[in-house]
Amino acid sequence: MNTSGEKSGPANSSRCAAILQSNYIPWKGYFDLIHDVDLFVFYDDVQYTHSDWRHRNKLMTEKGPKWLTIPAGHDLKRLICEVEIKDQSWKRQHRSIIEQHYRTAPFIGKSQPLLDFLYDNSITNLSDYNQRAIRHLADILGIHVQFTDSRLLAVNGRKTERLIGILESVGATKYISGPSARDYIDEPLFVEAGIELVYKEYPAYPAYRQCFTPFSPFVTVLDLLFNVGPEAAPDYIWGWRE
Repeated sequence: MNTSGEKSGPANSSRCAAILQSNYIPWKGYFDLIHDVDLFVFYDDVQYTHSDWRHRNKLMTEKGPKWLTIPAGHDLKRLICEVEIKDQSWKRQHRSIIEQHYRTAPFIGKSQPLLDFLYDNSITNLSDYNQRAIRHLADILGIHVQFTDSRLLAVNGRKTERLIGILESVGATKYISGPSARDYIDEPLFVEAGIELVYKEYPAYPAYRQCFTPFSPFVTVLDLLFNVGPEAAPDYIWGWRE
């Protein structure tokens, strides 16, 4: 785990936070959530789930959105941060697939340094890989936010109790949660802790010209970067609301 530059604990002045598992080259909504907060906590010391966003995402092809999957194995007796991928051939394969399907994208030529960053490395740990990629993509999108990792905060507890413990440890008074968490969050505990709970609602983001039709918004953020470029990309995530 790369802890360079991390800060944690009560000295942190951040007041609005999100806590979420790392995903493989996430969709634009993931970065919309990061943009909303002061502090983003990667929550990778929880159970790994197979066939989930942790190790796969979608890209556009002539046949519509298709999965791009890291071969992380089916063993569920692991935390996300414990998943190791020894065979690194997937990186070369994924880059080749991306370059094939986005060869006509307006900004694919200028995106070679990004592809180098994503696929020319020797990282074998899934969590380390995802977190590094997400930080870099956030930087490309111009998001200035503090990142940390739940492993650095040493907070115990189950489900909602642990979330609140993490928020208290970083001095957060507002928590923005993904909408699916409504099914398991114990909302009264947030009231007791004096922490405002807000559920992120993902809007109908503006369409843009993709390499293939019909348009699909539910693909990796790479699709947006390759088609409109890093300068215009924020306009299609949060800029259009401002």
